[in-house]
Amino acid sequence: MQGLKQAVRGKQGIRIIAVDASCLARVARSLGKEGARWLDTMGFNASAGKFVLVPDAKGHFDAVLIGVSNADDMYALSPLPQNLPRGDYRLDDAGIALNPARAAFGWALGAYRFTRYRAPAREPANLLIDADTLSVVTPLIDATRRVRDLVNTPTEDMGPEHLAAEIKTLAKSSGATFREFVGDQLLKSNFPTIHAVGRASHRAPRLVEMNWGKEKHPRIVIVGKGVCFDTGGLDIKSSDGMRWMKKDMGGAAHAIALAGLIVSAKLPVRLTLLVPAVENSIAGNSYRPGEVIRTRAGITVEVDNTDAEGRLVLCDALAYAVENQPDLIVDFATLTGAARVALGPDLPALFTNNDALAHAAAELAQREQDPVWRMPLWQPYLGMLDSRIADTVNAGPSRMAGAITAALFLQRFVPDKTPWMHVDTYSWNDADRPGRPAGGEAQSLRTVFALLSERYAPRQDRPTRKA
Repeated sequence: MQGLKQAVRGKQGIRIIAVDASCLARVARSLGKEGARWLDTMGFNASAGKFVLVPDAKGHFDAVLIGVSNADDMYALSPLPQNLPRGDYRLDDAGIALNPARAAFGWALGAYRFTRYRAPAREPANLLIDADTLSVVTPLIDATRRVRDLVNTPTEDMGPEHLAAEIKTLAKSSGATFREFVGDQLLKSNFPTIHAVGRASHRAPRLVEMNWGKEKHPRIVIVGKGVCFDTGGLDIKSSDGMRWMKKDMGGAAHAIALAGLIVSAKLPVRLTLLVPAVENSIAGNSYRPGEVIRTRAGITVEVDNTDAEGRLVLCDALAYAVENQPDLIVDFATLTGAARVALGPDLPALFTNNDALAHAAAELAQREQDPVWRMPLWQPYLGMLDSRIADTVNAGPSRMAGAITAALFLQRFVPDKTPWMHVDTYSWNDADRPGRPAGGEAQSLRTVFALLSERYAPRQDRPTRKA
């Protein structure tokens, strides 16, 4: 695990002491006159995220002091692994006693670098942690890294076939079943909207399916939008709007990572993972504004805008999901810019037809430090999706309430009696922050996993309870 090492008896690392203004003076005295004088010389005041290396009398590094806001802060140690000298470090409770699992998780997030195409500038420093803590945080770290790596990978190496291969590998390692509907097979199997969106690409569109778990357990379906690149189609995006559209499969990345967590934790569920994987490209056979598509559910959709393609590939997947009467459906999608305008880059928009799910998600988001924000399925706005010739349009003429109308479109394909959550996530960091480097990001992943764990295995000792 990059940046984390299991502690070995008798092997000591350099101390890391977390402090705030209330305990700084006491910790400074414990370092002796030379240490206290050094802190004063360096002007260290325990501001959150600021750190200082403290030498001993022989000039060797004896300790690292870092300012923290509170003991449970997920990102308390994130500034350290890429900035400390290489070597082994350990937590010391001389100051504030950090939550070990959260501190280790934040350290690992800070150690992350995407290295597929270039070697890292340096190796991160290592945090020594005990075996129990390592076992708790490893699945969550692996899942986060998986989302980041998938989203960061350019489309040439992360097309529909690559997403399918990722799911196939997960299925093989977990004893799950795998199948995919590819190209014209989508039409034969009644997935017309997935085919319509992806047919213009040289890479065949597909719906990828994985099933895992025992039939006797409650069935849950995880759906992820897998638009591997989005030109906007014939309603083409501007160059700046298209620049980062490799990340438009961020929903699929989240769905795959969540499925991996469910399998790793052996949650007592019957899991179905569905990823409609396409490229929204431009060619002579591109789907056009004004076309009417009869969806798998039989609902006819007039295409108002070919850049509102995500809801089209999702609607067939959702219609397929409900056919086995699942106990719960969760979908992830980088669906609308409107959600980012409303909530910014860090807050995924959560829509659900079930108040109990919304309340649970809000509570767990706070606990996991993995925020989501509920948005309303405001039914009067359905009128914005009226069509003169079909049952609905895929996007309305107004820019108002864009995230809501997108969610309302999807809701038509899920029966009211089926609990459903839709997460409109950015899946991206626009700028570097400690533990959150620019590029792909897992958002709401820990919260949704915690919700599933609480819902289906409430008495088990699960990683998210500690981390």
